[in-house]
Amino acid sequence: MSALICGSMAYDTIMVYSGQFKNAILPDKVHILNVSFLVPQLRRDFGGTAGNIAYNLALLGERAMPMGTVGHDFGAYAKWLDQNSVSRQYLKVIEDHYTAQAYITTDMDDNQITAFHPGAMAKADTQDVPKTGIKLGSVSAESREAMLLHAQQFAEANIPFIFDPGQGIPLFNGEEFRDFIDKASYVAVNDYEAEILVNRTGWSLKQIAERVQALIVTRGGKGSQIFVEQGARVIDIPCAKADSLTDPTGCGDAYRGGLIYGLLRGMDWETTGRIAALMGAMCIERPGTQNHRFSLEAFRERYRENFRSSF
Repeated sequence: MSALICGSMAYDTIMVYSGQFKNAILPDKVHILNVSFLVPQLRRDFGGTAGNIAYNLALLGERAMPMGTVGHDFGAYAKWLDQNSVSRQYLKVIEDHYTAQAYITTDMDDNQITAFHPGAMAKADTQDVPKTGIKLGSVSAESREAMLLHAQQFAEANIPFIFDPGQGIPLFNGEEFRDFIDKASYVAVNDYEAEILVNRTGWSLKQIAERVQALIVTRGGKGSQIFVEQGARVIDIPCAKADSLTDPTGCGDAYRGGLIYGLLRGMDWETTGRIAALMGAMCIERPGTQNHRFSLEAFRERYRENFRSSF
């Protein structure tokens, strides 16, 4: 039994601007915006929500199964997945498309500007959720049609799933968000996305939590909160200490990899949240979304150092 992670598979071109966006963008001139950023640092990484989450889950020793559509240029990424024990069983190649591409510029305040070409991801709704062999699902950012379809298919197959809208959050209205939440077993968002859910659904965080087994809200440097028992109990998860703050890109996906690991293992929420927090910290120490690695024993040791307990 494994986790099926529905979401994007993408190449990330990541650029680091050696200044601050706020000093380069004049608020009263945004209607005629024409800016250029000098980016001395540039790299091309493997990314996408499904790829990132699956990579992190595989680091923890679980069977990671991303599901999505990729393009004719996917060869290098396919080799990387094979090297890192990530299954390609549910990845479908669309020969006349490119793999999705994200172009991310990060400034010195860790703010990001992203341009995204969906490419083959636009065909993600041609993939169907298998009805057996899956213990847990995740509906993460991909095409609008695929997110709607896969949530429906998880629900029809009685497979518990995490609704993790991420960068797909602009695609849906309040009624659609309410339907996602009612179908999902868990909702995972950051604090900004949580505000959008509240505004569009008309439900408070407690009302959202009443409809799922858990609502997880990450709050960056302030840690995260897990709302359980229909919102009656809120578990505060502290941040894990990172050795360096190198690159925030992909930290949310790393957190979700830890979250899925805890759910697959039947762990309590305190332990699950702390594993997720440590995954995020270990991701931020390295540039890119899939460049951190560790042994499970090393991870357990850092867990003991941070939280004075073990799992």
